[in-house]
Amino acid sequence: MIDSATEACSAALFEGGDLVAGDWQMLGRGHAESLVPMIAALPAKGRADRIAVSLGPGSFTGLRVGLAAARALALAWNCPVLGYPTLALVAAQALDASGAQDVLVCMTGGHGEWFVQGFDAALDNTLPLASLKPADAATAAETPLVAGSQAEALVALRGSGTAMPLHPDARSFGLLDPALLTSDISLIYGRAPDARLPGQAA
Repeated sequence: MIDSATEACSAALFEGGDLVAGDWQMLGRGHAESLVPMIAALPAKGRADRIAVSLGPGSFTGLRVGLAAARALALAWNCPVLGYPTLALVAAQALDASGAQDVLVCMTGGHGEWFVQGFDAALDNTLPLASLKPADAATAAETPLVAGSQAEALVALRGSGTAMPLHPDARSFGLLDPALLTSDISLIYGRAPDARLPGQAA
């Protein structure tokens, strides 16, 4: 289990759904230098029958570092790679810790925007993923519980609700519904690309 989608970086080893060992660090930068040693420090150097990796949305660099590591290890270990959405893991962590029935996840996005997505207790979407300016994110949903790296900022801007500052943690992978795992490991960027072809509409 690998998650390097945000400022945090984590890796964990599971057996039969049970956490064997894991590590979580708030790095900000330096995921490429830290992730592989973090995996190597796990029992049996982290070797597993399958690898799960965060697909985003999140940091462009962090996502690519995680996916590259997952693909390289899968090739070496001859095992499949599965992906999962980053914000769903944050939602699972928040719902497990709070006992709430729904949560709005708000994470740092690009160009001053925030990624927001709503989830119910079954981790089904109550609000589709969007990349919004802070003012728009604050009015996107009235869900009382807000979790994520920008939870406190959103609650302050909105003037109501409970903030739960969180980053994704690979050690919480067992909280995810297996139905959220996918063999399509295309990254989820959460917003349109900045670069456009000549003549392409804005």
